[in-house]
Amino acid sequence: QVLLEESGGGLVRTGASLRLSCVVSGRTSTAYAAGWFRQAPGKQREFVASINRGGFRTSFADSVRGRCTISRDNAQNTIYLQLNNLRPEDTAVYYCAIRALFNNEATYSLRQDYHYWGQGTQVTVSS
Repeated sequence: QVLLEESGGGLVRTGASLRLSCVVSGRTSTAYAAGWFRQAPGKQREFVASINRGGFRTSFADSVRGRCTISRDNAQNTIYLQLNNLRPEDTAVYYCAIRALFNNEATYSLRQDYHYWGQGTQVTVSS
């Protein structure tokens, strides 16, 4: 049973930074791609960032490009999302997801590409 647990969200002011964490448990192998998505009230879940299995390839949505860093620590089975210069429009529940794979180094940006999801962590940015 694979479990993803996000943390690090909170209420911050415009211009602040947050680092979100996603701990993967129930899986001994780190052979997976990972991604972050977000969903605001009344809106569809949207792609934020992704990282390949080896951690040397990343992809970002236009809405966060230049303000966002995704990284992973395979020894700790943890994926991070660093968000800088936060804006009210960044307010959403942020979800971590992984796609199990064997040996490719692709990144993925579609919701249907991912196999496992966390329950999300709330990020609220006040104006």
